[in-house]
Amino acid sequence: MERISVRDLTAYMNKEIVSFFLVQEKELRQGVKDFYLRLRLGDQNGSVNANVWTNAQQINEIFAEGDVIKIKGIVKDYKGQLQITITNLRVAEENEYDLKEYIPATSKDVNQMADSLFAYISGINNPFIKQLLTDIFDDQEFLTAFIKSPAAKNWHHNYAGGLLEHTIAVAVICDFAAHHYPVDRDILIAGALLHDAGKVEEYSMKAAIDFTNIGRLIGHITIADEMVTRKAAAIDAFPAEILLKLRHLILSHHGEYEKGAVRLPQTLEAIVLHYADNLDAQTSGVLQLMQGVKEGTSEWTEFDRLNNRYFYLGQQEED
Repeated sequence: MERISVRDLTAYMNKEIVSFFLVQEKELRQGVKDFYLRLRLGDQNGSVNANVWTNAQQINEIFAEGDVIKIKGIVKDYKGQLQITITNLRVAEENEYDLKEYIPATSKDVNQMADSLFAYISGINNPFIKQLLTDIFDDQEFLTAFIKSPAAKNWHHNYAGGLLEHTIAVAVICDFAAHHYPVDRDILIAGALLHDAGKVEEYSMKAAIDFTNIGRLIGHITIADEMVTRKAAAIDAFPAEILLKLRHLILSHHGEYEKGAVRLPQTLEAIVLHYADNLDAQTSGVLQLMQGVKEGTSEWTEFDRLNNRYFYLGQQEED
């Protein structure tokens, strides 16, 4: 049976399909009359919402997030969003699919982004900061994991290569800000490159993205802080003041205690990094929502439960 990709679903509007998808998210919800299953299904080309309306509690028990499932269902348009109403499903056998076809990945050139990463390191003037960054990113095991890692589980850059893509974007914004504000560029760029480095250990991406044990119990902020502290300790006479400022960037980049920051931003560099990080994360998250709307079908995205709002795409101009 030929697999139907997410990007090709529009051609099957109001038709029955049989195909394989990766379960990215799964939630059993209470409906008006009974429980139903809300799924996010995907492959390397994107994702789509799906619902199971009948026998949802029983069906919920037979598969999990991260499974590849074979479904039968009807492709529908709901308020401009593609959805699949599933009538039957089962867990796929391992010989029925190639997992590589189901893991979403960055559309950007990974080699080019890696070159940008090392170009930023080469542009650092402070020898201690440059040595710290070199020691971290010259570690091939760490670098390989960094390049492959996602930047999040759900909201933004939640695909292989997403961490590298997000890191370079934040560095670009910080570099721009360094030309307009009296910040220490070396400290700021180092913070941009290191602020999410702990996500290498925070997430697992064997199939669907999920938290590792250390990710749930410790978190990427503390992981990155420990890594930077350990690496700096191995560099002879590494300045305590520089380490203090770098650690503060990592510990405060979420900006608010309610958002997971260990400390509020209390240096100019920390303020810039926080807003650069948030700008890229929020903008990219909204763009992903907008790209999920079938062209010409709706002026609004689906409801964003994280930010508690819809986003307006605007009216389509008629030819």
